Amino acid sequence: MSSTLRIAILVGSTRTGRNGEGVARWVLDRASRRTDATCELVDLADHPLPHLDEALPPRMQQYQNPLVWEWSRVIDGYDGYVVVTPEYNHAPPAVLKNAMDWLYHEWTDKAVGFVGYGAQGGARAVEQLRLVAGELRLADVRTAVGLSLYDDFEEFRTLAPRERHARDLDATLDEVVAWSGALATVRAARAVSAA
Repeated sequence: MSSTLRIAILVGSTRTGRNGEGVARWVLDRASRRTDATCELVDLADHPLPHLDEALPPRMQQYQNPLVWEWSRVIDGYDGYVVVTPEYNHAPPAVLKNAMDWLYHEWTDKAVGFVGYGAQGGARAVEQLRLVAGELRLADVRTAVGLSLYDDFEEFRTLAPRERHARDLDATLDEVVAWSGALATVRAARAVSAA
């Protein structure tokens, strides 16, 4: 395990004019105050993955597309994740689900927290992502942030989160970092036993 944990803040929307980038930068600003982890933005807009279309399952890690190999390298380099997701039609964006579906081992035995936003704070998108995380063997932390488009954004565009969300975000980050550290030992033990 490296001495400093690496946490990715994943921007889960690629829509033009999305609110996700502003939310992710708010998360990064708070996360950057920590001394127990290094946090970086990972934007799906920078990783234009095709729809999952390969014949072999992701568990085999025999990707045919160079874009997927790059995505694998990026995701594999982190110990944990904070996923920033909007809610579209009671679900997370298809681009986010697709990005998660492309990989398996790169996510396994790592921690994930969620920051949702939408009319209902992204709650239903986060709920569905927790199910996906379980299948990928990502340990989702209990605390999450739910930002309301009505109460936490000015004119539905500019993030102005209520004070309690900063506390929720700090708790989410605490849990993600703690679990990321614990699971790093699990991954190290697995690597030793596989050698």
